[in-house]
Amino acid sequence: MGADARWITHRALNAAIHLTLSMLFLITAGPTREPIDPVRFLSNRSSGKMGYALAQAALEAGHEVELVSGPVALAPPAGARTVRVITSDEMFEAVQSRLHEADVLVMCAAVADFKPANYSENKIKKQNAPRHIELVPARDILASLIRPQKKLLIAGFAAETELLSENAQKKLREKQCDVIVGNDVSRMDTGLESDDNELVLFFRNGETIAMPRENKLVLARKLVKIFAQLAEKS
Repeated sequence: MGADARWITHRALNAAIHLTLSMLFLITAGPTREPIDPVRFLSNRSSGKMGYALAQAALEAGHEVELVSGPVALAPPAGARTVRVITSDEMFEAVQSRLHEADVLVMCAAVADFKPANYSENKIKKQNAPRHIELVPARDILASLIRPQKKLLIAGFAAETELLSENAQKKLREKQCDVIVGNDVSRMDTGLESDDNELVLFFRNGETIAMPRENKLVLARKLVKIFAQLAEKS
């Protein structure tokens, strides 16, 4: 066999291996907004940077990416199929409609825990403003999903200001995730709105992996590799 033929065969083999390992990552990112009236809403400080970094890292690793994004001031990575949503209900619908295609679901979005019980069709005037706004639970996306009868690796995120280990492990059990990525958001120099993060991974078998503070894209590349390896084994 000539050198050209061997090179072509080697390239074809690498392409076949790459194709076999390629997965579809369904990633949520950013906050949700729960409207009070046409100009006001409840939300949080999520910038979407971690979720967008995960999308970028998955694309770099040769995977397909479906990115379901709340309202953020970021341009989606080139190559990601991006769906923009506003509310928790819209994010649920977008994830549920695409779940049957996914190999890995990464719930990185900071979904609102509460929403106003009542929505005003018109802007609420100061003189007519209620002294209290009644809140009700927003949709719990992970708990609401109808999971497909196929292999699906589910990674959740737990943003906590206290008792990170206890709260993350509780979410791991209750939401039936394969892995929970915990991050302490009580600090102003990492986590929400920052370019850096500091994470702890919690697995079903009780194993934990601490990831010291690094740039979010650097951490995302490590997470994508771990998620893909877990998905291959599941």
